Amino acid sequence: MMHFIDRRLNPKGKSLPNRQRFMRRAQSQIRKAVKEAVNGGKITDIGHNGRITIPSKGLDEPRFKYDFSKGKHDRVLPGNKEFSAGDQIKRPPKGGEGKGGKKASEDGDGEDSFQFSLSREEFLEVFFEDLELPDLIKTSLKEEVEFEKQRAGFVRVGSPSNLDLKRTMRHSLARRIAMKRPGSDEVDELRAEVLELEARGKKTKKLKTLQEKLELLENRRRFVPYIDPLDVRYKSFTKIPKPNTRAVMFCLMDVSGSMSEGMKDLAKRFFMLLHLFLSTQYERVELVFIRHTHMAKEVDEETFFYSRETGGTIVSSALEEMQKVLHDRFPLGEWNIYAAQASDGDNFASDREKCLSIMGEAILPACQYFAYIEVMDEQELEIFKDEQNMTDLWRIYSQLTSEFQNFAMRRVVKSNDIFPVFQDLFSKENAKEA
Repeated sequence: MMHFIDRRLNPKGKSLPNRQRFMRRAQSQIRKAVKEAVNGGKITDIGHNGRITIPSKGLDEPRFKYDFSKGKHDRVLPGNKEFSAGDQIKRPPKGGEGKGGKKASEDGDGEDSFQFSLSREEFLEVFFEDLELPDLIKTSLKEEVEFEKQRAGFVRVGSPSNLDLKRTMRHSLARRIAMKRPGSDEVDELRAEVLELEARGKKTKKLKTLQEKLELLENRRRFVPYIDPLDVRYKSFTKIPKPNTRAVMFCLMDVSGSMSEGMKDLAKRFFMLLHLFLSTQYERVELVFIRHTHMAKEVDEETFFYSRETGGTIVSSALEEMQKVLHDRFPLGEWNIYAAQASDGDNFASDREKCLSIMGEAILPACQYFAYIEVMDEQELEIFKDEQNMTDLWRIYSQLTSEFQNFAMRRVVKSNDIFPVFQDLFSKENAKEA
C-alpha cells in the first residue's frame, strides 16, 4: 500500500485543507468583515489588501476532552505538607472550573480580534457571492458550455474518412528515398536488358551479374513497400469548449457639463464596481463603453474612465449609439443584452420624447436587464426627493417601470451608497424576480 503526503503549504504556512475548513467555519464573520472593509475604501483597491479583522470568538475547533469532574484519577504530585499517600481529595466546587475561564470585561468583549489575510480571488468571491446578472436565460456562463471541433494536427491512427493523402504520400516518399528503394523505371530497364541477353541464348558473365542485380532490386522493393503503415497520417480534431450563451454589458455614462466632478466620480465608481463584478464572476462577458455629451461614441476602457471631454446633454445620442452597436455586432437571438446607465438626470426638453421612444420600442425589449443610476449631491436630493420635483430623465424613465419588469432605477448621493445600490440591483433574489 502506498501513502502520499501532501506537504505543499500556502504562503502563511498553513495547509490548504485547514485554511478551507477555517473559512467555512468562519464564513459569516468573514463575509461581514469583507463588507466592512469595502465601506469607505476605494473601489480600485478592492481585493488588493486582503487583510481583514474578525472576532476570535467561535474560531476554536471542536475537540473531545476528558471530563475531570467525574471518575477516578491517579496522579503523581510533588511533595507537600498537607497530604500523605492514600489521602482522598474532594472535588472542587462548580464541576471543577478553575479561574482561567474567559469572561467578558465590563467595557469590552473580553476577546482579542483576529486578523486574517484573504487572497484577491477569495476576497472577491466573498464580496460578490450574492450577486449575479438577472435573467440570464440561456445558460450559466461559468459552467455550461458546448464543444466544437478544431483541427489539432495529424495522428497515425484514425478514421479512413480523415485520411490525409498528401501528407501520407510525403512521408512515404521520404522513407523510400532514405531506404534507397529502387524505382519502377530502374527495375523495368534492368529486367528488359536481362530478357534481351537471355533471348540470345548465351549465358555470359554479364548476364549473371545483371540477374543478381535484378534479384537484389526486386528483393529490396519487396522489403521496402511503396506505402508503409508508418507513413499513413490522419487529420486529428479536438473538442474545444464554446460558450453556448453570450452576454454583453453596455455601460452608458453622461459626461456633459451638467455633471460635476463629484457626480462623475460616483458614476465612475459604480462602473468600476460593475467591471470588477463581471470580470470576477463571469468568464465571457463583452463590455461596451459609451460616453455621451450632446454626441455619443463608443470608446475603450481607458477613455471611458479617464477622458476629460465635456459638452452639452442629449441622452438619446447614447441610446442611438447603443442601438447601432447592437445591430452591427450583437444579434438578439445569440446574445444576452445588459445595460447600465449613469446620469445626473439632466436632458434637453426637446429630447424627452425621443428618449422615451427609443427606450420603450428598441432598448428595453431587447435587454435582459437595464439599470439606470442617477447621481446627485445631497442638496439636489432635497429638491428632487418628491414626485412633483423630479429630474427630466427620471420623469421620463418612470413611465417605463410599470411596463418593463427588466428596468430598475436607483439614486446614488455619496460613495457609501454605491455598494448597497449595486447589491440591490444585482442581488440573486432580485435576479430571480426580474
